[in-house]
Amino acid sequence: MKKSILTTVVTAMFTTMTFSQEFNQTNQELTLTDSFEAQTEKQEVDRPHSIGSSLFTLANALPDPDYFYQLSFGYQFTPKDNIIIEALTWTYDEPLGEYGSADVFYPGDVKAYGIGVGYQRFHWKKLFTTLQATSFLQQFRDTEGEKIQNGYQLYLQLIAGYRIELFKKRLFIEPAYSFRYWPVNTNFPESFAAIERGKRNYIVEASLNFGIRF
Repeated sequence: MKKSILTTVVTAMFTTMTFSQEFNQTNQELTLTDSFEAQTEKQEVDRPHSIGSSLFTLANALPDPDYFYQLSFGYQFTPKDNIIIEALTWTYDEPLGEYGSADVFYPGDVKAYGIGVGYQRFHWKKLFTTLQATSFLQQFRDTEGEKIQNGYQLYLQLIAGYRIELFKKRLFIEPAYSFRYWPVNTNFPESFAAIERGKRNYIVEASLNFGIRF
């Protein structure tokens, strides 16, 4: 519940900032020709590298945290194309398809360690979409924190959002919404699988990443 409230408040704040900033500009950019766009594709990118994370890591300071940590590296090889490599870890104790609203919890928790690769495409202005695939090694633990067994999860994301650039484009913030789907989720202990049966293997959530370009 605490993550849902934080997600709603922060996403609403940055969405308001985005549209108040951009829609005060003129609509002249809508008349860009195809030849100009082709030329833009070939331009060199200033500060093509980036390191970032998620602002939701701040929730680790709240009681009963999910121990969510994320570190991302990006390489923007054209003004519209960006490759992302991401490492993250977190802990959850309920089915992901009902994350934040589940009525029944696991008899323990799951500690996940993941490495992901994504492709980000910028469209009009700084609107973007991202496709990302993450492989997770999952440790199933009992209520005492002792490991029961390991499992594997393939976690896919389709993300749509907007990049807000600050301080001469050195800093950026990306409010977005993500469709998340995990078609592979293996080796659940039977006590965990009993809770998981019949639950969705997808969810739509807000995200709020930030980064520094160099």
